[in-house]
Amino acid sequence: MAAVDLTTHPGHLARRLQQAHYLLWNTMVSEEITSPQFAVLNALAEEPGLDQRTVGERVGLDRSTIAEVISRLIRRGLLDKVRDPQDGRRFLLRLTGDGTRTHRKLVVRTARMNQVFLAPLSAEEQGVFFELIQRVSDAAEGLRNPAEPVAVQR
Repeated sequence: MAAVDLTTHPGHLARRLQQAHYLLWNTMVSEEITSPQFAVLNALAEEPGLDQRTVGERVGLDRSTIAEVISRLIRRGLLDKVRDPQDGRRFLLRLTGDGTRTHRKLVVRTARMNQVFLAPLSAEEQGVFFELIQRVSDAAEGLRNPAEPVAVQR
């Protein structure tokens, strides 16, 4: 049986892209704060007072992953959790002072990292890249919820 050309397999290329991103993240952004943790900090910088479920939806993390990410950020003193005054069963999340400072620092570093990451592409190609990867990512979200049919273009 002949070998398969892995350059035609999106999963293989996505894994290679993720490996490159992980390497750049650790060298240019942070060895302590992960990309998903930054996404949570960023969501709460934009919209303070969200509950855990909503933050997870905003950043595309499942329930168990978002719970662990938030728990780690609280332990590090970057997030505060307060009881929702309208619904005592819910907790709302906010950045602490350290969380705000960390977020600001990481925003600058991620901007630099993204320039390096996307350097092989022209500005126009970057726009197309984002459009296409967003479309595939949005369609992949539908795979999590079998009630929503996945559209296949032919």
